Amino acid sequence: MTDPKRALVLHLSNGGEPLVFALAEDAAKDLEARLPELLGDGRVHAPALADGTRVTVNFAHVVTAHLDELPPLARVYGSGQAARHGFA
Repeated sequence: MTDPKRALVLHLSNGGEPLVFALAEDAAKDLEARLPELLGDGRVHAPALADGTRVTVNFAHVVTAHLDELPPLARVYGSGQAARHGFA
């Protein structure tokens, strides 16, 4: 059985649906310790995503954030799954 993938879930100050990013394993471990500090100070941080890219987050615009496990077939930012275009 594979290890569960970790995700960063962000709830932005302007409302709407939360943003979900699939994290690289090292980034998830790093954020586990640093997330309260990043939120409290409103810092900018660029964690690595599971597909090898990075996302830059300005935590000054984030109301709340948490780490969660991704469901096995979830399609979220940074998950590395091929994008489909049109009516596929």
